[in-house]
Amino acid sequence: MNRTNEIVKVSIIGIATNAVLAAIKIAIGTISGSIAIRTDGINNLGDSLISVLTMVGARLSEKEPDRRHPFGYGRIESVVSLIIGLVILYAGFGAFRESILRITNPVEVDYSAPAITAICIALVFKVALGIYTKRRGKELESTGLLASGEDSLHDSLMSTATIISALIYIFAGVNIEEYIGILISLFIIKTGIDTVRETVSNLLGERISVGLVDKVKDSIMSFPEVLGVYDIALHSYGKERMIGSAHIEIPEELKVAWIDNLQRAITHKVFEDTGVEMMGVSVYAVNSKRSASEEIREKIAEIVSEFSEVISMHGFYIDITDRAIRFDVVTDFGIKSRAELARRISERVGKEYPDYEIEVHVDYALTDQQLT
Repeated sequence: MNRTNEIVKVSIIGIATNAVLAAIKIAIGTISGSIAIRTDGINNLGDSLISVLTMVGARLSEKEPDRRHPFGYGRIESVVSLIIGLVILYAGFGAFRESILRITNPVEVDYSAPAITAICIALVFKVALGIYTKRRGKELESTGLLASGEDSLHDSLMSTATIISALIYIFAGVNIEEYIGILISLFIIKTGIDTVRETVSNLLGERISVGLVDKVKDSIMSFPEVLGVYDIALHSYGKERMIGSAHIEIPEELKVAWIDNLQRAITHKVFEDTGVEMMGVSVYAVNSKRSASEEIREKIAEIVSEFSEVISMHGFYIDITDRAIRFDVVTDFGIKSRAELARRISERVGKEYPDYEIEVHVDYALTDQQLT
C-alpha cells in the first residue's frame, strides 16, 4: 500500500463530498435567507480547501532530500496541518462576525420542508465523512487527515444546530439561529486554536513515545559489547523518516577498528528493527579494572544523589593517566541552569577526590524512560 496514494484518495473523496454539500447548502441558504445554512455551506467550501491542502501536503512530503533540506520534506504534512488550523480559525471568526451582524440587523427567514430534509441528508454525509477521514488518518498516521476529519465532525455540529434552530422557528416562531451561530463559531474557533497549538508543538519537537525508545534501546543492547545505552534522541521528519542518536557504554580495551564495526552494526540493526536511522552512536568508555573504579563510582553516586535535581548518573570513567573523573548526570527541565548544577556537583565531588580533575556533563531527560 502506497501511503501517499491512500491519503490522496481520501482527500479526493473529501473534496467531492464537500463541494456537493457546499453547493446544496449555499443554494438553500440563499433561497431561505438563512445565515446559518449559508455559513454552513461556505464552511464546506473551506473543507474542500482543507482536503486539497492535505492532498498537496502528502505529495510534497514524498520529495527526495536535497541540498537545502537534507532530511527530506516529511514535515510538510505538519505545515499543512498548521494551515488547516488557520483556515478553521478564519471560518470560526467569520461565522462569529456574521452572527453578530444578524443580531443587530435581523432578516426574515423562510424554511421549507425540502430544505430541512436536504440539510438532514447533508448532515448524515458529513458525519460519515468525518468518521471515515479520521479513521483513515489514524491508519495512515496522517496529521492532515486527522485534522480534516476532526473539522468535518465539528462541522456536523453546526449542521445539527442549524436544523434545531430551524425546527424551533417552524414550530415556535422563535428565531434563534444567530445565537446558535455564535455558540457554534466559538466552538469552531476553539478547534482551530487546538489544531494550531498541537501542530506547532509537533513542529517544535515533542517527546518521543517510550515504546519506540525502548525498541531502539533493546536493539542496541542486543550486542554483547554494549554495557549500557543512554541519551537516546529521536527526531521526526515525517511519517517515513525518524533520525536518532545514542550514547553507549563499552569496555575501554576495545580497539578503534572494533568500535567502528560495532557502530556500523548497531546502525544497521536499529534500522532493521525499528526503522530509525541512527545518525550518531557516541561512546562512553567503561573501566576494565572494576574493583577500584566501582568503589569510587559508588561513592560518587552517593554524593550525586544528594542533589535533588539529579535523576540518574551514567557514563562514569576514571582516567588514570590524566587523573580525571568524568560522568554525566540526567536532570528534568525544571532547573534554572545546567552549568550551575554541573559546577556544584563538580565542587562537591572534588572535595572528596582533590587529586582528580572532575568533569561533569548535565543532560536533560529527553525521554520519559530517563525519568525512571
